[in-house]
Amino acid sequence: MKFRHEFKHEIALSDRLTIERRLGAVAKPDEHSTNGRYTIRSLYFDNLSDKALTEKLNGINIREKFRLRYYNGCTDFIILEKKSKINGLCNKQSTRISAREAEKIISGDTEFMKDPSRELLYELYCKMQSQGLRPKTIVDYTRKAFVYAPGNVRVTLDYDIRSGLGSVDFLNPGSVTVPVPPSTVLEVKWDEYLPDIIRDAVQLPGTRSTAFSKYAICRIYG
Repeated sequence: MKFRHEFKHEIALSDRLTIERRLGAVAKPDEHSTNGRYTIRSLYFDNLSDKALTEKLNGINIREKFRLRYYNGCTDFIILEKKSKINGLCNKQSTRISAREAEKIISGDTEFMKDPSRELLYELYCKMQSQGLRPKTIVDYTRKAFVYAPGNVRVTLDYDIRSGLGSVDFLNPGSVTVPVPPSTVLEVKWDEYLPDIIRDAVQLPGTRSTAFSKYAICRIYG
């Protein structure tokens, strides 16, 4: 399992525009984006005691969370993801599932998940049974992403963050969500080293790394 470095900043709109210009001069736009942007809808899982949320807020060094995700309002391509964090390093595992399978998971029809050959799906099934994980809320946002090959760097600027207010109507692209602060979340991920050219491009005076979580901020509203 490969872990990567990661830092996050909450930044203002003016800073986002500045960083976009800088990165546009030195890095490449994500190849899967349209005009450099795409929208993301995620459905996060948690249990009745809000284990994932509490561990995030308390800064627990070893933690994980599960989510379903699709892009640009298209439910033809849905992925199940597990994001793990150990002492500040992060890892993400993912597997594709169908819209029908996503619908079953959301409704609690989990028998099809009892297939050890589909490792991530089976792990979610086991934790739904042992920890009581259930779909918790939708998180929507727009992302602009850049990549830089040396260091395997990925920089994302997430904005127009919206909360589903506890809604799990994940497969309905038109389901209602409401805007939440902050203006933009800057995330930088890399492997062994972060090249100076990228470090300089994302540097802003007066900002500091933060443990911001889009899931956590959206849970304030539901």
